[in-house]
Amino acid sequence: MGGIFNVVFKIFSTLLGLLLILLGLVWIGQAFHVGPAFIMRGGMVSHHRWALWGTILALFGLGQVIWSMRRPN
Repeated sequence: MGGIFNVVFKIFSTLLGLLLILLGLVWIGQAFHVGPAFIMRGGMVSHHRWALWGTILALFGLGQVIWSMRRPN
């Protein structure tokens, strides 16, 4: 049972990290008004502080992916 849990947790952890990276990149794109039109709506558009928060979130997601990939099974 422990081996299956470790594999499932590793997959979940990696997907969570990738989701955080994607969300961070969306926030950065909105802050600099870069991206497709359907994303360029809302209060985050052209507010550059969201680029900082997006960078922090994307780096946290990258750390999550690296940690989960280096984690033993």
